[in-house]
Amino acid sequence: MVTLMQQTQRPSRPRRPGRLRWTPPALLLAGLVVAAASAVPPAPAAESAKTSPAEMASAVFAGGCFWCMEKPFDELDGVRSTTSGYTGGRLENPTYEQVSSGNTRHVEAVRVEYDPSKVSYETLVDVFWRNVDPLDDRGQFCDKGYQYTSAIYYGSESEKAVAEASKRKLEASGRLPGAIVTRIEPAAPFYPAEDYHQNYYRENPIRYRYYRYGCGRDARLEQLWGDEAGGKKAAPAPAPATSPEAG
Repeated sequence: MVTLMQQTQRPSRPRRPGRLRWTPPALLLAGLVVAAASAVPPAPAAESAKTSPAEMASAVFAGGCFWCMEKPFDELDGVRSTTSGYTGGRLENPTYEQVSSGNTRHVEAVRVEYDPSKVSYETLVDVFWRNVDPLDDRGQFCDKGYQYTSAIYYGSESEKAVAEASKRKLEASGRLPGAIVTRIEPAAPFYPAEDYHQNYYRENPIRYRYYRYGCGRDARLEQLWGDEAGGKKAAPAPAPATSPEAG
């Protein structure tokens, strides 16, 4: 990831300022009157409430390279956004270089903002499992080191119960050829990663696919999960009547 990261950093292109034009006072005043007359009134409170942040919840998952963990959640109906970042470590606002050293005890993770009335926390957990190798305690796929290990970070007791029940069910199924080492831990401060890491699969699709293939991620997921690899065929659990506490 370090090589790809270095290749994708590009300075932002400054915006060219427009030329100023002199406007006669009479025309300026007329324009202000027209603008005021056509102003759109604010949306009713009931309509604004439909997208109120208070109705959204968040969940944090660590599954190795965060570039590869955004897309599976973004594809779910009810997920508003995903953010790549760092969590679980000792240092505030760590950089990619610091986390990559393995000395801060952070892991690469994604924060998922979602609408609990459309997608349940149970579904998010199911999709998470099918995008990681739960048997690897040294990292994920080609990325090795504590910073790439897998974990579910719960933000409430209800999320903890869901995560632990899901893990027990998976262990009891016997479908995985080994012990599950993915950690289930209380949520810690989450620090968004640098801008060039966000939405990497969209912004750099060719580099993303090359990295993902070269890392052996899809091959291993198919080996472990078969046609459920990636979470596309994971059975979605209906959203509960009472939504879980936000993470």
